[in-house]
Amino acid sequence: MSNEENITSIEAVHNSGGDSSNALDLVPEDPDLIEDLKNLTIKRTFDTKKLSPKVTKRVLFLKDIQVKHDELEEKFLEEKAALEAKYDSLYKPLFDKRYEIVNGVAEAETEKGVPNFWLIAMKTNEMLANEITERDEGALKYLKDIRCCRVENNSRNFKLEFLFDPNPYFKNSVLSKTYHVTDDDDDGPVLDKVIGTDIEWCPGKCLTHKVVVKKRPKKGSKKVNNIPMTKTENCESFFNFFKPPEIDEVDECYTTMDEELQNLTDQDYDIAVTIRDKLIPHAVSWFTGEALVDEDEYNDDENDD
Repeated sequence: MSNEENITSIEAVHNSGGDSSNALDLVPEDPDLIEDLKNLTIKRTFDTKKLSPKVTKRVLFLKDIQVKHDELEEKFLEEKAALEAKYDSLYKPLFDKRYEIVNGVAEAETEKGVPNFWLIAMKTNEMLANEITERDEGALKYLKDIRCCRVENNSRNFKLEFLFDPNPYFKNSVLSKTYHVTDDDDDGPVLDKVIGTDIEWCPGKCLTHKVVVKKRPKKGSKKVNNIPMTKTENCESFFNFFKPPEIDEVDECYTTMDEELQNLTDQDYDIAVTIRDKLIPHAVSWFTGEALVDEDEYNDDENDD
């Protein structure tokens, strides 16, 4: 009898409620099977037709367990989305009040609100501080709020919004970044696409590029009115965050460029999640530095474990 016939007959027994008392019977080790397992990380697929009938039957029972798990997980995600929506509405009045205090809404004093609130909060977080350059600080002083909202009622999709006062750096009043996540049957949640705002920089104020002077021509070469040649180069800036790496279809054979793109995408998503899950809900604690102390204590507890 062929392997395919074995699988078919075993499925028939399983589906008809056959005896499973011997489902955990041991089978001799198969050298070919062992070799397949060694190569599994390279091939990423495994030919179940090479399994013995008894092992195949066990796999069928495991598939039943997986199906039940997936059904529960789907229900969990539905309830999680509903719970998040409920608490988003409860959080909103608190965030609105925080916005009013930070920005001095309805205050009569000359010095309104809490100056540089978001800049200080962001720089207290190590991951975000590493993205902020000294040149960025001037523009980030005009940041008056950071918000997060779900997209299309999907708990995995989210948008970050950075609200700015009028400033001499760019014309946009809101810079946003949207993350779309899809559920893949094989890999689970997968980042599908990321959309960022095109920043309308004011003349001479672009923070993501810098003008550099090229080396002077060698002696004897012609110059044009002795004017030095310049060129524009990309430079480090927090505002590069709004121009996300482009996510293309990934081939089965990974290249060095694919890995580099993956690292950039992972870093970009980590920054977004840090802003969403740490900075926005606990901004006051990051401003005062208390969040940093709490995070150090958490890391110490993790190391002790």
